[in-house]
Amino acid sequence: MDKETTILIVEDEPRIRTGLRDFLEFHHFQTATAEDGLEAERIVDHRRFDLILLDLMLPKISGEQLCQKWRQSGLTTPIIMLTAKGMEKEKIDGLNLGADDYVTKPFSLEELLARINAILRRTEPGRGVGQKFPFGPWSVDMPNLKIATSKKTVELSPRQAELIRFFAANPNRVIPRGELYSRVWGESMEDIETRTVDMHVAKLRALIEDDPTDPRLIKTVRGVGYLYEASAGDDCASGGSHREQRGG
Repeated sequence: MDKETTILIVEDEPRIRTGLRDFLEFHHFQTATAEDGLEAERIVDHRRFDLILLDLMLPKISGEQLCQKWRQSGLTTPIIMLTAKGMEKEKIDGLNLGADDYVTKPFSLEELLARINAILRRTEPGRGVGQKFPFGPWSVDMPNLKIATSKKTVELSPRQAELIRFFAANPNRVIPRGELYSRVWGESMEDIETRTVDMHVAKLRALIEDDPTDPRLIKTVRGVGYLYEASAGDDCASGGSHREQRGG
């Protein structure tokens, strides 16, 4: 990755924090560190980062609280949560709060590096500079992570933008959940990831569909995955009638 790529490491254990800093700087990343949630909040208020490594169990403000607060404020910086907890519930909770990935301690530094690079490949400006395209009645602005109609503009998270880009590249085709997860998340599918895909699609629908319970753009194909119905944009834009045939 480029030397200008900056990562914030939020970790209260000095040994882990220093080890992560040295490892990432060896691999040509710029880094900043915070030892508690309050310090991390102050840093992010005044500086932009390309990615945040966020420990779940932090003094003063927890990683969960920080992640939730940042996402509610509109921060779209990718977040990888670091935690000693390995239970499925904690992983789901972290993803529900807006984390892009989740690594359980102890973890391999090489695996962490691979996950960082995978997320940065999906979100770095070079992949989407100048890339604007229609998505139904919406106009997508990938570099600025925005989607707009003539009436409103919505900010997207990097994951939401990547989902839209993948759907737009595969119009009117049934996409199995496993393929969607492997292409957008860069990992193989497991049972928990099925819920991850469904959760992210549901949140995306809430942003872009007039009626998320009766979606016109991103359809559910029961037992398989999803389908982006490109022609539905004409109906949405004109206010015409269109009903989902495969189930919502």
